[in-house]
Amino acid sequence: MGSERKPSWLKKRIPPYKDVIGVKSILVEKSLHTVCEEALCPNIGECFSRSSATFLILGRRCTRSCRFCAIENGIDMPVDEGEPKRVADAVKMMNLKYVVITSVSRDDLTDGGASHFAKTIKAIRMLRSKIRVEVLIPDFKGDLSSLKTVLNESPDVLNHNIETVERLYPSVRPEADYRTSLNLLKMSKQVSPSITTKSGFMLGLGEDRSEVLKLMKDLRDMECDILTIGQYLQPRRDRLPVVRYIPPEEFAELKRIGIEMGFKALASGPFVRSSYCAVDLFLQCGYQSFWFEK
Repeated sequence: MGSERKPSWLKKRIPPYKDVIGVKSILVEKSLHTVCEEALCPNIGECFSRSSATFLILGRRCTRSCRFCAIENGIDMPVDEGEPKRVADAVKMMNLKYVVITSVSRDDLTDGGASHFAKTIKAIRMLRSKIRVEVLIPDFKGDLSSLKTVLNESPDVLNHNIETVERLYPSVRPEADYRTSLNLLKMSKQVSPSITTKSGFMLGLGEDRSEVLKLMKDLRDMECDILTIGQYLQPRRDRLPVVRYIPPEEFAELKRIGIEMGFKALASGPFVRSSYCAVDLFLQCGYQSFWFEK
């Protein structure tokens, strides 16, 4: 396990540096981070070359140590109060109409960083009210008040990744809880039924088919609207090894099953990540008209 060579379908073309320097220069100028860089996403070149990025707020270190993630563990510096404005500045410079904001887990903060999410959404909306915002949030330890703080700013999509099947949580996400993550999505629908909910998980960590189908059903039972399914890739040597590389046809089959289950939009493939082509999935939910609004 873990020694199998990557199959041919996991080869990805890297765009020329000149095609990504625009986004890189804006991020450096505004002292901002992206999960694309910190989590070593394989799609970083493709997304940066299209002037797209997922902003990472609340620092570069996570208070948790999930065994699949490349992000460093530890308590970061105090919350940067100027960060929401700089994110908004970068959104303007990149001329984004759809923005994805995520963060590390900040269990050291009373609200888990929820108020910082809220301030960032507000700063972006001050640029132009029609900008669509997707937030990929941590679990806030299941705290409803923290969730409401984010929902009160009316993000267009509330995303929280379930990451893996319930049985594997102790080894993959030892500081998280499967039911807490599910309940967060359920509470979002109860508090703000009109806000689209989204989740994602990885394959290749040792799950079996029945567990995957149960996970998908559990998400639908929480009225989750959008789902992303991707291949786990070991980001560094001290992280969990890949148990199995899933062929593209299995991803395609899961997409078919998921649509039959009732997901409004579903992306399933080896390189799919939670924020990858996020706007395309949003549009598939029936929001086509916004793209042309000024």
